[in-house]
Amino acid sequence: MDAADPVARREAARAALALDDEALLRTCEVSTFVGGGPGGQHRNKTASAVRIVHEPTGLTVTATERRSQAQNRATALERLRAALSVLTRVRRPRRATRPSRGAKERRLESKKRLGRKKADRRETGRW
Repeated sequence: MDAADPVARREAARAALALDDEALLRTCEVSTFVGGGPGGQHRNKTASAVRIVHEPTGLTVTATERRSQAQNRATALERLRAALSVLTRVRRPRRATRPSRGAKERRLESKKRLGRKKADRRETGRW
């Protein structure tokens, strides 16, 4: 499957959302790494951060907040599901519209008001 094809990515995301957590993780590449930041030695010296790459869609999510690898894996899985659900949405095409007469008049009136304000500043020398 070509990851650049939006229709194929959408279908792969839709199929992945139907899977349970274990089956979804089997379609992904899960890796751990050392996540820096506050948390002390337990966080800075252990590989508790989790990165999940969903290969059919090319999505990558990470979780580094917790000191526990299991908690970070659960958080990353939630983020992956959220990203997959966003990927399944089909954007409706924008239909071009024209501004109404009232909208044009309001816009022109505000421009005229600003121009009068500037002209008054020039006449009174407050500029």
